[in-house]
Amino acid sequence: MARSVAAEKFHEDLINLYTSAVQFCDCQPISLSSVVAEGGLPAAKKYLASNTVRSRLFPLSEYGRVDLSVESLVLRAEYRGLFEPNEIQEAEKRLNFLKPLVSQR
Repeated sequence: MARSVAAEKFHEDLINLYTSAVQFCDCQPISLSSVVAEGGLPAAKKYLASNTVRSRLFPLSEYGRVDLSVESLVLRAEYRGLFEPNEIQEAEKRLNFLKPLVSQR
């Protein structure tokens, strides 16, 4: 998949992810205004660079829906090529942090 096509698809999937997270968990995994204003890929990169995002993951983990996280989307095979290795590592680190919490449910 060409990078621009993949970036457009990522943007669409990020909006769908946001909608599902709000619908099923009543939480916002990322700022929708950032996604709309900046585009999905830049917003996700900014989110991954932020140090204060774990609070967005905890509600998803409480519902057992970390699949609706930005991190899960970033780690999908079709989108890994859009991200730098350090961004992928950060997404993995965040999800690994939640594994013990999710498995306790």
